[in-house]
This record gives sequence, C-alpha cells and structure tokens, in this order.
Amino acid sequence: IAFLLLLAWLFASAATFRHPGKGSVPLEGWRRRMIQTTLSCLTHSVFFVMGFQVKIKGKIASLLEAPVFVAAPHSSFFDAIICAPTGMPSIVSRAENLSAPVFGTILSSLQPVAVFRQDPDSRKNTLAEITKRALSRGQWPQILIFPEGTCTNRSCLITFKQGAFVPGVPVQPVLLRYPNKLDTVTWTWQGYSLKELCAMTLCQLFTRVEVEFLPVHVPTEEEKNDPILFANSVRQTMATALNVPVTDHTFEDCRLMISARQLTLPMEAGLVEFTKISKKLNLKWNHVREQLDTFAAIASASKGGRIGIEEFAGYLKLPVTDVLKELFLLFDRNADGTIDFREYVIGLSVLCNPANTEETIQMAFKLFDMDEDGTITENEFASIIQSALGLPELDVSMLFKEIDADKTGKLSYDEFKNFALKHPYYAKLFTTYLELQRYQSDMLEEDDIVAPEVKHSPVRKSAIPVSETTPTARNKVCPEGNEEDNSNTSDKKDD
Repeated sequence: IAFLLLLAWLFASAATFRHPGKGSVPLEGWRRRMIQTTLSCLTHSVFFVMGFQVKIKGKIASLLEAPVFVAAPHSSFFDAIICAPTGMPSIVSRAENLSAPVFGTILSSLQPVAVFRQDPDSRKNTLAEITKRALSRGQWPQILIFPEGTCTNRSCLITFKQGAFVPGVPVQPVLLRYPNKLDTVTWTWQGYSLKELCAMTLCQLFTRVEVEFLPVHVPTEEEKNDPILFANSVRQTMATALNVPVTDHTFEDCRLMISARQLTLPMEAGLVEFTKISKKLNLKWNHVREQLDTFAAIASASKGGRIGIEEFAGYLKLPVTDVLKELFLLFDRNADGTIDFREYVIGLSVLCNPANTEETIQMAFKLFDMDEDGTITENEFASIIQSALGLPELDVSMLFKEIDADKTGKLSYDEFKNFALKHPYYAKLFTTYLELQRYQSDMLEEDDIVAPEVKHSPVRKSAIPVSETTPTARNKVCPEGNEEDNSNTSDKKDD
C-alpha cells in the first residue's frame, strides 16, 4: 500500500506540476487523463491489497445527466475512494486533508473544493464554487459530495448540508453498505481511532462493500427554489433505500459534543438538534456554546449531565419553594424531574432571555429601590425576594453579597444589570412577581374582594402559581397593546 501511494503521489505531482490556477482552473488534456488513469489503477490496487470486495449496483449517470454525486453515509476516507470507481470526480473535502503527507498531494490532484469548517466565509465560497462547477457543462468533472458533513456510524442519516442542492441541478444519490459481521470501517467521534480501524481491516481476509447508484433525482421547480426541501427529499429517498431513520442532528451538534466532553459532561449532552432550534429561536452557535459552560457549572454536582431541582436551587442560592418548582417546570419540558442541555437552551431563550431587556431590568431595579435613592440596600432586596418566594424568614445575604461586586453594601444599577444579564433566571422571577402583583390588583379592582387563596401561593400568602396566571397577563415582556403574542407561560412551554 505504501508503494502504491508513493507511486500515485509521483504521478499526481507530475500532473499538477506548474499547473496554472492552483485549483481555480480545471485540469485538461494529458493532465486529466494521467490523473484519471493513475488513480483508477490505484483504487483497484488498494481494493485488492486490502481485501475489499466491491459490488456495484445501478448505473452511473453521465456528467450531463447528473452533474453532482451525493454519497451517504460518510464514515471514513475509504468511502470517497470506493464510491468513485470511474471518472474520478472532484471531491468536497476538509481543507485540513490537503496538508496531509502524500495523501494530500493525491487529493489535490483531484482539484477538490476545500471547506474550512470553522470559517463562515469559506462556506459561502464553497457554495459558489460548487455551483460554478455543477453548471460548467463538462469543463469540470462531476462533484462528489458527502452531504452529512461529518463522520457518522451509519445507523441513521443526519441533516444534509445544502451545498449539493443549491445549484438546483440533478443529483445522483449513492448508497454505501458494508455487510460484514465485524464493522472495521465506521470511524466516529467515539470508539476506535482511524489507525486502529485500518489495522483491524487489514487483519480480515476480505471486507465486503456494496455501492448502489440510485436513479438520478431531477429536482422539481419547488425543489430548485428551496435547497432545504431538495436536500430533505433526496435524504428521505436514500434513507428509505437504506432502511434507516433520519434525524435533525448536524455537524454543529458534534462540535457541542466535543465541548461537552471537554467540560466533563457526557458527550450526548451536546446533542440538541442545533440547526433545528437555532432557526426557531434565532440562536448562534457561539451563544449556545457559552450557555454550555453555565450548564456544566450547574450540572457539575449531578450525575449524568442533567440538572435536578436541588442543583437548580443551589445555583440560584435559593431554597426549594413552590415558586422555584414552577420555574423549574418551565425548563423541564418532558416533566422527568431533570433538565438536560436542550431543555436548558430552549428555556433560556423562550422564558428568560426575553425578560432581560433594558426596559425590564430598569423596571425590576425600580421595584427593589423602594426609597428611590438610586441604590438597593440589603433590606430592600430581601423584602422583595421574600415576598416573591413567600418566605418572610428567608436569608438572602449570600445572594446579595454575590451581586454586590464592589462590596459597598448597596447595589448600583450597573451591578444589578450585570447580574441580571448573567443570571436570566432571576429576571423571570422578578417579572413573574410583577405579573402576580398586577393580576391581584386587577382582581381587586374588578371584584372589590381579595383573591381567594390558591395552593402554592407565593406572593404575600395569596396568589396563583406561574402556570395558572391569566392568559393575557401583561408585563414588560408582553406589554399592553401588543397583540402579537398573548400566550401565557404554559403555552410557551408547549410550543
């Protein structure tokens, strides 16, 4: 294998020697023929030496029939070689692969579309390059793309990247199967390393591989205008043929998994279906990554990377009360008694972060500043917190000291604001307190009677729980006159 790779490297170096463009101009004439012939021989030789028994099903479409190949699932670099038995199409590959010794030169001779995964601008350039090549009418070879965008374990198909589907040209789905008793080619984020799997593959007498070329998928007009719809249609066709389910997880989830492992959390804590929730909640990956740090700090005392009511209360430095249980239930979407990272992110975005507007923080500060002197004393702070939680004997001195950054014994607006921004849960407690107070006032004005006691009453021994507040409760989060969102907190939990 080493000899074959060195031989291929020699021909690849010769074919690309002094070639103008460095990937921006397609190889032509003898250069292209040399690369196709050399790498085709290399592929079959490597298959023979490593014991790959490749079985090809279906018909390979011509360049004009389907300018783009789509292959799935993607688990190792073997797949890129196996599913391109003829024509040696261009490959969309990570830029890091081009710097690998020997293999990088061979890959460069295929003139791949390099992707810098961490650079958003590179992704835009990649889409433009894919579109240019797919519409070149034969100047460039067919493009081979693995739209899952990462290494998976073949048990399902994750969300496809849109690069292959943006041009709106026909694609040919390619399926890869390894019907072996022992799987030695699936390389994922956990388990055996690439070197270990290569060694295990060489220890087998043979490794069966099935490559199936499905019929060309010609996009409809609707799919041409919507790459996401196009990608989902192709993915569903491939999943049906492979008899595997689909999932909305993406490569960004894998990045969060790695971050979770670095924070000593279980890797699965990072599986939040990032692309799905980011579109609904308008979240950025960096913001979610920062929230993972806070989640890890809260969940550090628990097992399994989940937050229980005790950890939740301990982080807020508050006792477990009915009000705190109500707040906890707003995060605990599946009501299993714990909060995972996905529930945490959604809870912060839907319930707490909207409460931390400048207007809301100013309103909360004025609520605490009873004598209106521009600062909050510990007694003023304690009286509101004790009323909000329904615990007149509650000691809040530790919480007050944490907010009092300059240790003056009084809270300035800047200190209060900084704490509210870093701990949005408290903002929700404050606005809930105002909601309940305003609701009680409305009830007194309408009925001229004191509202009857309700179980779990947190405010002045007579109020109602968060989940039973009036459906049209108005506060700084949902100001009066705004008819765009008149849902209560329970509605938001169910959304």
